[in-house]
Amino acid sequence: MPREQLTKIPQGFNNNIWWNIAHVVVTHQLLLYGLGKKPLMVNDTLVANYRKGTYPQGIPTEAEIQEMEELLLTTVEKAENDYTEGYFEEFGEYTTSLGITLSSFEDALAFDTFHEGLHLGVILSLKKVVV
Repeated sequence: MPREQLTKIPQGFNNNIWWNIAHVVVTHQLLLYGLGKKPLMVNDTLVANYRKGTYPQGIPTEAEIQEMEELLLTTVEKAENDYTEGYFEEFGEYTTSLGITLSSFEDALAFDTFHEGLHLGVILSLKKVVV
């Protein structure tokens, strides 16, 4: 998909496809690794730009797009391997903005899946109006 379509914010929307993709990756890391008290695979700049409460700012570079393409899959694969290996021993309880309390890694994983589904719906809606 051309960068112009990835970054277009259509009338009636407050974000774009690119922001939703990056937001899902960052949120996955914060929910699983952040609450699991483990180092994130994403850098502080990505977290600052795409965490909850942010909005699209500027146009990503080709390097940023390639980095996100890689992170989109590698973060999920690493989380699966880390979970299988028993890497997540601690967990910091967190109540989401929806009032759902996450008390374990499994809770965070279930919520992350729900969260990704919400943003997939937004991405599909955006795709209909920007393509």
